[in-house]
Amino acid sequence: MSESDELRSRVRQMRAKAKDLKDEAERAADPDERRRLKEKARRIESESEQVSGMASGDIYPMK
Repeated sequence: MSESDELRSRVRQMRAKAKDLKDEAERAADPDERRRLKEKARRIESESEQVSGMASGDIYPMK
């Protein structure tokens, strides 16, 4: 598997995890837990966008 294939796979996994967290947040009865889960999903989505950019060659990782 090439590096770009691995990055794309990682992006898919991250997006799936973010979706799971959003779904879990919608089911959470506690407002603090709902907010925590939504924030975690947002961070994962943001990171997945960065990884996606690296996979497509749009951005370069910071050193």
